[in-house]
Amino acid sequence: MPKNTRKIAIAGAATLGAAALAFSVVPADAQTTTDAVSSARVAYSAAPVQAVKASVTDQLATTSVKVDAIEAKKKAAAAAAEKKAAAEAAAKAAAAKKKAAAAAAAKKAAAARKAKAAASRSTERVAVKKAATKSYANNLDGWIKHSLDIMKSKGIPGSYSGLHRNIIRESSGNPKAINNWDINAINGIPSKGLLQVIPPTFAAYHVAGTSWNIYDPVANITAAANYAADKYGTIDNVDSAY
Repeated sequence: MPKNTRKIAIAGAATLGAAALAFSVVPADAQTTTDAVSSARVAYSAAPVQAVKASVTDQLATTSVKVDAIEAKKKAAAAAAEKKAAAEAAAKAAAAKKKAAAAAAAKKAAAARKAKAAASRSTERVAVKKAATKSYANNLDGWIKHSLDIMKSKGIPGSYSGLHRNIIRESSGNPKAINNWDINAINGIPSKGLLQVIPPTFAAYHVAGTSWNIYDPVANITAAANYAADKYGTIDNVDSAY
């Protein structure tokens, strides 16, 4: 039984006990005494009822304050949770954006590397193709031009006119020409080829990348030009037997 209810019950019981006592002591015909007792009873029972009402009101007020405090805490907790969720969502969005940017940068870099590699391969193919497709005529003009390209790559001086002039004088443009009558021939080492080079000179001034055959037109011209550059500065300075 609640406390307030017990108070009311005790007060009621006390009042009834007092009333019973009054009736048992006062004679039935004593009206004045009965009325006094009745009035006293009413006055006696009023105070406890008022106290009970005040106590219940106080409890209700306290409960209301507690409920409001609980609701306030709930709202604060909900607001904090919402704020935390928003912060986490923002952090996730930032991380996703950063990851996407990094992936895009990596993809761009990979594409750039791929494009650069493709361009490099294309350049190499063009260079190889260009080098492979260059050809020379199998005649005196082609032999001289081929020799000039080799001479240029090796740093050997000489011009088309200087080579052509000396070739015509020495062999008339015949790559199989051989001198069997001069001093070299008498010594057993006749001059051979377009620029009439003796075998020891050809071997000493042979240019790497050309044939070791002394009758090969390009090899003969290039070795003779290399010898002339060493002895006279350039084949262009030669105008007679050398």
